[in-house]
Amino acid sequence: MSVTESPTLAAAAPAAPARFDFVVTVTQGPDSGRSLRIDQRVLVGTSAACALKLTDPQVSRRHLALEPTRDGLKLVDLGSTNGTRVDRVRVRECFLEGEEFVSLGATALRIEAVAPAGGPAPEATGFGKVFGQSDAMRRLYPLMKRLAQTEVPVIIEGETGTGKEALAEALHEAGPRAKGPFEVFDCTAVPPNLIESELFGHERGAFTGATAQRKGVFELAQGGTLLIDEIGDLDLALQPKLLRALESREVRRVGGDRWLPADVRVIAATRRNLDLEVQAGRFRDDLFHRLAVARIELPPLRDREGDVELLARQFWRELGGDVRQLPEGVLARWRSGEWPGNVRELRNAVARLHALGEEARTGEAAPKAAGTLESALSLPFIQARDRVLAEFERRYVERLLEQHGGDVAKAAAASGIGRRYFQKLKARTFRSQEG
Repeated sequence: MSVTESPTLAAAAPAAPARFDFVVTVTQGPDSGRSLRIDQRVLVGTSAACALKLTDPQVSRRHLALEPTRDGLKLVDLGSTNGTRVDRVRVRECFLEGEEFVSLGATALRIEAVAPAGGPAPEATGFGKVFGQSDAMRRLYPLMKRLAQTEVPVIIEGETGTGKEALAEALHEAGPRAKGPFEVFDCTAVPPNLIESELFGHERGAFTGATAQRKGVFELAQGGTLLIDEIGDLDLALQPKLLRALESREVRRVGGDRWLPADVRVIAATRRNLDLEVQAGRFRDDLFHRLAVARIELPPLRDREGDVELLARQFWRELGGDVRQLPEGVLARWRSGEWPGNVRELRNAVARLHALGEEARTGEAAPKAAGTLESALSLPFIQARDRVLAEFERRYVERLLEQHGGDVAKAAAASGIGRRYFQKLKARTFRSQEG
């Protein structure tokens, strides 16, 4: 059997000297004869969002993922109901080299390795504010460029901290709406009873506390792009209203009696598996299909070989540092890290090193920082971590604002974390000082 199991099952596959595309052909089952050439990560299942959509009732909506890598075609079973077998061996994750048969439900797939249609993966190391030189990222750049030139809805998927907001902004800035506004609405940052007002606006007196007319993010994004972040957390009762706005391209303010045009490109982002959310009844199927005209999944940092150092140097430069001053020992430690917080966690680590300098590396912190750390050590882990992080955020924000004369826009640009997030840090810092 020409299958090499992943480290979770057996030894890792040896690195292949050349990259290949793969062709997957359905040889058995109700979709027999269908085929798909794979040059980037795709999903296989019965969901309409899958690149290889099957009609076999024994196949799960999001059954498995296939991704070309240097080690071969990586296959990952996505928690399917009936499992996945390669040459009759049940697998959860493995690498295929070509000439294998994959069974799922009553369907059989034949895997063939072929020469890349467009040559090797592009040598680009970034797209807008999204950076990375790993194969996992470089294979996504052509898709990013194509999506940027369209105005279709896009769902960006990925773990927390993988850079979904940065990609959405890059798609906006590289597209035909670049001169229009880019608005962000975070479904997790607004109380459920206020989400409708934040999305569509409200008229004066529409509810208690509505003392003035207010535009919603659809109106604010007119002629531009609206990113609806964490769309998977949107309250089920509000999903039909969002669907209507997307289909009719018009909105009505809460308490209003007229419809307003909504010339907006919508990009949605989520850390959740929306296929599973639909299956569980927590997300409307019709809204999902309206949003998932295009779909792109950002890989976690642990799967982006070689990107940690590239990103660390990029963030260091953005903070105004000389990359020659980045300690090799720190870079080596970062390269071997797991980074559960992904790119955001790495960016914060770089910012912490830049802000605290030798103090962050040697532990010889300034008296106040040392006192904070020492006092936190006697607390439960979560409280200790929060106290130390709050102190770091306070010192970091204060230093940047001081360096840039209190200009939030310039301080945010220097921080490399985005103005919206920097403003949140600033507000949190000032609140803690008042308390």
